[in-house]
Amino acid sequence: MKILFLTSAHNSLSQRLLIELTERGHNVDVTIAPGDDAMLKAVSKSKPDLIVAPMLKVAIPETICCNYVCMIVHPGVVGHRGASALDWAITNKERAWGATILQADVEWDAGPIWASKNFPMPKTPISKSGLYRTEVTEAVVEGVLEAVEKFQSGRFRPETLDYRQLSVRGRLRPTMRQNDRAIDWAGDDADTIVRKINAGDSAPGVLDSLFGAPFFLYGAHYEDRLRGAPGQQIAQRDGAVCVGTVDGAIWISHLKAKADGALAGLKLPAALALGQDARRIPSVPPELPIDYRTFQEIRYSEEDDVGRLCFDFYNGAMSTAQCYRLRDAFLYARSRPTRVIELLGGKDFFSNGIHLNVIEAASDPALESWCKIHCDCRDMETHIKKCLIDLFANRTSAATKHTNQLFLW
Repeated sequence: MKILFLTSAHNSLSQRLLIELTERGHNVDVTIAPGDDAMLKAVSKSKPDLIVAPMLKVAIPETICCNYVCMIVHPGVVGHRGASALDWAITNKERAWGATILQADVEWDAGPIWASKNFPMPKTPISKSGLYRTEVTEAVVEGVLEAVEKFQSGRFRPETLDYRQLSVRGRLRPTMRQNDRAIDWAGDDADTIVRKINAGDSAPGVLDSLFGAPFFLYGAHYEDRLRGAPGQQIAQRDGAVCVGTVDGAIWISHLKAKADGALAGLKLPAALALGQDARRIPSVPPELPIDYRTFQEIRYSEEDDVGRLCFDFYNGAMSTAQCYRLRDAFLYARSRPTRVIELLGGKDFFSNGIHLNVIEAASDPALESWCKIHCDCRDMETHIKKCLIDLFANRTSAATKHTNQLFLW
């Protein structure tokens, strides 16, 4: 079939769907659709058999819906309606959630249902963006493939949404506002605060005040050992800031300034976003061994003859400082008597490349770009190449010692 994607962004989900449908023999066109004109032109040019909206923030024009079947991907259980599906699911501690493939209708998210897939919510804390990239994506892919097969068969009729059915547990929920996300540092425990930040990550963030200035908060991590007064910035490590809660502390890895200024609108490592105020926060290294919950971007472990180097950078973006820390960790791993070193990246990303926001926030963005691309990558590449040369050419005692080493990059 000829399928047209109408989407607000060609993100990881739409790219995954493009691959899955193309591998099954479908011809897929992708159109970034900011409004009616773009959608009308795309439909007129493509003349598709089916329209799919993987992630669309605007309504499809009625003239299109009347002439084509338009499947809307909604990241919520059957019956859920509204733009903040995952925000509410995380905030309300839902035990299970889902994705629904429904047909575009005059009433938002209320059209007939082509397919739905549910999944258990992760037991460990997860951000909205992390949930979207993992469980939601898998459910959507399964649901869209099923819906496309049903459409192609010509025998299936989508089911009308009926709130009288006991199986329909979703409801219309309003768009989550900052008042719903607001942190009460004097009353909220660490679990509540982490959940609120997770529900707004990676957008829109949770608006709060640090050192008297408004910031949006991102990247929440539990802290099991440090303690401080609720709302007080008690420590910093590798750009993240630790803040006290009524029952302990949490880490906040990234901030985005709301007020006007050179850094306004840039999501940055918290200490960088705070500027001169960060000097008032003491730096602390992790207590070793790290067998508790804390913020630690780079971790190294060994099992038998295998060393595992994990680097979980926020959204996979790597700044110059992070590259240097990763290089040093790699050199440490290289010095260990292991046969294999695995470079594992993080849970969601191996790497998304350079940290563009850090470059833009630098006093000399051009120099920061040069250092990031040229110096750091060259340093890391040089060390890895040397290891490989030693290994395969057997030119040094190091190669003899580590004859069976394999470096995965």
